[in-house]
Amino acid sequence: MNLKDHFKSVFLKGDALSSIIGQARVKKELASALIAGRNVIIVGPPGIGKTTLAKNVAALLPEVTVNDCGYNCLPETPMCPKCLSESSIKKKKLLGQERFVRVQGSPDLTPEDLLGDIEPMMALKFGPLSEKAFTPGKLFTANQGILFFDELNRCPEKLQNSLLQVLEENTLTIGAHDMDFKVNFVFIGTMNPDDKTTEELSDVLMDRFDFIYMGYPETLDIETEIVLNNGNKMIQFEKELLISTVRFVRVLREDDNIEKKPSVRATLGLYERAQANAILRKGKSVNVNDIKDAVISVLSHRIRLKPSSRYLVSNKEYISEQFSVFCKNQELDHKDTRGASG
Repeated sequence: MNLKDHFKSVFLKGDALSSIIGQARVKKELASALIAGRNVIIVGPPGIGKTTLAKNVAALLPEVTVNDCGYNCLPETPMCPKCLSESSIKKKKLLGQERFVRVQGSPDLTPEDLLGDIEPMMALKFGPLSEKAFTPGKLFTANQGILFFDELNRCPEKLQNSLLQVLEENTLTIGAHDMDFKVNFVFIGTMNPDDKTTEELSDVLMDRFDFIYMGYPETLDIETEIVLNNGNKMIQFEKELLISTVRFVRVLREDDNIEKKPSVRATLGLYERAQANAILRKGKSVNVNDIKDAVISVLSHRIRLKPSSRYLVSNKEYISEQFSVFCKNQELDHKDTRGASG
């Protein structure tokens, strides 16, 4: 069964992307793209689960047996130099999660990191143009799996151009050896639209993708559930107070003075740091002061004020002021004695 048919079978059974809470529209669009065999880029701010979503897709893949050749050739269709030249190749089994290959976008990333390069010692032994001297890169090792390209727009234009052939033809050319190699993988990329230190994607590259736009958790209840499911629980954290903690982060996201918004990682950070503060004071549960003592450390570097505000007040001062206002509006001040030392 090819990957498109496999995904069709999986998604017709129900919500297979259950590792992500909420985001029904995003999951539907991603399922549609996978069934259609499309390359996708998930666009959204950091800390909302883009990587988790891609790993969930990999977990849906069935176990596969491939040749242990560095190119993941299928035994019935050998393609690489090693499989074509040797009569007996050792095989290995890959679980779905093992078929996930991650590339972290960076200005320092080179086409050789993706395509592969000449191994100096092997080149001395067999010659620089020998196929045995070539070490396959991640575009080859992702064969039969998921190629997850995180922050694609952080990569230089030269590297972006090296993706054009494989995205259009599912074929890679080993230039020095004049050899074409068919690859079969699902390409899932991500982009942070608010990152100002990135390369612009060319029109010809963007034309090879479908874009899926992903935002912050849709509701307060969903984000609270995400925190409870993914955060480290160390001490009692009353549900009402936790909901208020999550609400404060969501209020900051709606603040017109803030241009860089706090992510879900910020919410998780407040949840865990408040508990740690309660433990340090030997309390039985978290109180408002435990949260207050964590907000600057967790949030001040995760926001960026708009120019009209940043020259009047620092991030630390702004977060502290906003939390004080929030506590007053939510009538949380009178709850400071909760979780007193036992």
